[in-house]
Amino acid sequence: MLSFLNTTKYPPSLLFLLMTLGPPLIFLFFVDTHMPRLLRPALIIGKVPMFYFLMHFFFIHLLAVIICFARYGHIHWMFESPDIAHFPITQPSGWGLPLPLVYLLWAVVVVWMYPLCRWYAAVKQHSNNPWLSYI
Repeated sequence: MLSFLNTTKYPPSLLFLLMTLGPPLIFLFFVDTHMPRLLRPALIIGKVPMFYFLMHFFFIHLLAVIICFARYGHIHWMFESPDIAHFPITQPSGWGLPLPLVYLLWAVVVVWMYPLCRWYAAVKQHSNNPWLSYI
């Protein structure tokens, strides 16, 4: 039975592609035809992907500055780089957060971005400006 599943990853064989891409494509078909209520916010974010991509950098940096100030009382580490080896920031001792907290902050950024993405999707839909289609 396993000799039937003789797949090779490099170069990718047809069986390998069917096994790795088939289930996600079936899942996407199901989600597209029967959109669960839980995934509707992802549809809004998916309508404005470049806006989300560009704006989340600002929110993440703002969050990092707030965390840096809360932990160390100073934010100069976030805006200085004494040499190229420490670019773009000089990390103070004890810099970094535990992984569960990083996941929590990731979820906060996604939830924080949702109202902005919904607003921008409405602006994009009601505007005739062709430049909005790029962002």
